[in-house]
Amino acid sequence: MNVDVDVPTLVEQARAGRPRAVARLISLVEGASPQLREVMAALAPLAGHAYVVGLTGSPGVGKSTSTSALVSAYRRAGKRVGVLAVDPSSPFSGGALLGDRVRMSDHASDPGVYIRSMATRGHLGGLAWSAPQAIRVLDAAGCDVVLVETVGVGQSEVEIASQADTSVVLLAPGMGDGIQAAKAGILEIGDVYVVNKADRDGADATARELNHMLGLGESRGPGDWRPPIVKTVAARGEGTDEVVEALEKHRAWMEEHGVLAERRTARAAREVETIAVTALRERIADLRGDRRLHALAERIVAGSLDPYAAADELVAGLTGEG
Repeated sequence: MNVDVDVPTLVEQARAGRPRAVARLISLVEGASPQLREVMAALAPLAGHAYVVGLTGSPGVGKSTSTSALVSAYRRAGKRVGVLAVDPSSPFSGGALLGDRVRMSDHASDPGVYIRSMATRGHLGGLAWSAPQAIRVLDAAGCDVVLVETVGVGQSEVEIASQADTSVVLLAPGMGDGIQAAKAGILEIGDVYVVNKADRDGADATARELNHMLGLGESRGPGDWRPPIVKTVAARGEGTDEVVEALEKHRAWMEEHGVLAERRTARAAREVETIAVTALRERIADLRGDRRLHALAERIVAGSLDPYAAADELVAGLTGEG
């Protein structure tokens, strides 16, 4: 049973830094609440200030530990930090397994940090479908930096590049990450590369291989961004300040060249497209027993209509263009 909430009050409380209000807003997003439109309308003028950093990489490279280290670094700089840790879904409840939140428990009592585990709920790409709206909630709630950690599913997690201002790709020595990165295409999405667990044998070799692979087919011109490679030992906080420095340099470069605005506009366009397509798909689903859809299917079977023309007729009817 849906219970209406006082959205203006909830937004005001979230702006004041009350974790329960932020949690309630994100829950409304995840649950696709009927009040979601009201929530997004209230948040729209308040968002657009947070720097969104995505962290991705194969399982076992230390994404959660690296995220926790970055939280500490940004907190030392006086920044408010939001973390969206996207976990695998439970096959039983559909909820997140919460592994990332356990690893970041050191920040649980810090009022300047908000950590939320989100379930993918079957959505491919390493992110939850509601991630864009959840990012907007944290942005509007006053977070200076929002760290989005993907589920770590390997080759399907490149979607983070479309949701973040800056994408960080993590690798670790001895895990065959060079080959995996090439197969996954994540060498094309990274703005900053981090070789974590650099105290292990093979870290220098991994960095050299990565540098070589980044150079292959490189078509960057003068003034273009060249992704740096930073070596870290996140478990001890080593190299984290260098990662933050690389992130800030990339942010400054994007602002100077107009890339940041372009990325955020493209992100908003994809979000609108996703919402529109979802709404259209729901309307089509409502037609499953409708005579119009059945009639189109009969004409396809009879050979008097092809599926593309039938789809055009259906879309025209749904959008009022027919």
